[in-house]
Formats: sequence, C-alpha cells, structure tokens
Amino acid sequence: MEKESLWLGPLRQPVRIAMLVFTGIVVLLYIWLVANALISETALGMHEMIRPQGRPLVWAMLLSITGAILFAALYLSDFHGPLENRPGGFFDIVSLITSRMAMIMTALIVIVMFYEVVSRYVFSRPTLWANELSLWIAALVFLFAGQYAMQQRSHIRIYVIYDIMPRWAQKTSDVLSVLLIVGFTFALVWGNYADAQRRFLRMETFGTAWDPPIPGTIKPAVLIIIVLVAIQAVSNLIADWNKAPEHHSPMDEIDETEIEHIRETLEKK
Repeated sequence: MEKESLWLGPLRQPVRIAMLVFTGIVVLLYIWLVANALISETALGMHEMIRPQGRPLVWAMLLSITGAILFAALYLSDFHGPLENRPGGFFDIVSLITSRMAMIMTALIVIVMFYEVVSRYVFSRPTLWANELSLWIAALVFLFAGQYAMQQRSHIRIYVIYDIMPRWAQKTSDVLSVLLIVGFTFALVWGNYADAQRRFLRMETFGTAWDPPIPGTIKPAVLIIIVLVAIQAVSNLIADWNKAPEHHSPMDEIDETEIEHIRETLEKK
C-alpha cells in the first residue's frame, strides 16, 4: 500500500492512536472476561454479549469493539492498494471505509471459526454461538463487498458490445444502468421499509439457543447499504462522464503486480 495520505492528512496519526487505544481496551476486557470465567460461576459469556442491559462491562466491551473496528477502518482507508482505483470524491471514501470494515470482519469470521474448531475438536466443548455469529458477520461482509465492488467498477460488465458503441451510446447505456439501479433501490426500500422498521424496533431475534437479533439488524442494513450502492452508482456516473472511452481486452485481467511478486519470490529461492 502507498504511504501517502489519501484523505485523512494530519488526522491519520490521531486516528491510528484511537485505533490502538480501543484495540487495547478490547484485549484487556477480553482477558478480564476469560479470567473471570475461570474463577466465577456467574461470569459473563457470549450469551450476555447480545443482552447488555444492566451489564456495564458488556456495554464497555461492545463499545470498545465498535470503536476499534471503526477507527481501524478509517485508518486503513487512508491507504491505497496497488490494484485499487483511487477515490475521487466523498462517496468513494465512504465505500473505502466500509470495505475496510468488511476486511476486518472477514478476519473476525476466521477467528470465530478457529475458536469453534479448537473448542469442538480439542476440548470437546462446542459453542452455541459461533455459527450464528459467523452468519451475522458474513451478511454484513457480503453487503459491504457489493458497495466496494461498485466503487471499484469491478461488478460484472459485458464489454463485447459496450466497447464497439460510440461514446454517446456508452453514456446512454451508463445512464440507463444507473436509472435501473436507482429504480430497484427505490422499489426495495418502498416495499420493505415498514417491515425493516418493525423488525428493528422489536429487535427480532434468530430463534436459536444464542438467539441473536440477526433479522432485526440485517434487514435494515440491507436497505441502508443498497441505498449507499445506488448513491455510489450515481457518483460513478458523474465522475466518469467526461472520461475518455476505455477499451478492454483479456490482457486487462492479468495482474502484473501479482506476477512481479511471484517472480521476486522465485528469484529469492
């Protein structure tokens, strides 16, 4: 990744410090919860993590995790990967931040599943929450990935016909595509807003032993993120309007950076 700041500028260092502080608090609270579980029969566990009412320690843990993920996403979004399109506006930055959240959440899924495998097959103590927590996180990762794909223009596009069009026809097809996305978003929000609001207000749960509020959180998240995807599509249309026409070939799929890394690895051996 490039070391130059994309958008944080002088705020990069304070954001980094906040990320480290919140991460440190999460680690300390986790150690405390694990130690307490070993010495107390009434220790807080994952069952209480989604029922924080009247439990200040749980609230502190949840807020610390939220702060750690948020500031880590802000900090990582200030770096530009070698294969990424550089952000060109406010909504591009928003999509980069959510993409970093998805990246962190993917790592969390790996940690959760690793914990479940070790607990189940080494200690013969399977959890009641690992599967639901993985599904919960993965749903958000899937939604954020769609927004990131839109920002990077990496969604599925068929260039065989598009490339042979004159520029005015390409712009017309771009406008039509964005109108279809906006129309779909409007219909989705119009038809599901009441249901999502109802599920969120009663924090509808999953109906399992751990019983997390997956329906109560994911249904509103779907509507919110699909709106962000539509806004990103409009932002892309505006940003690309005056660009010169691009022509694509199978050679575009070759990752020169990855090939160079493989070549360097082979030369070292």
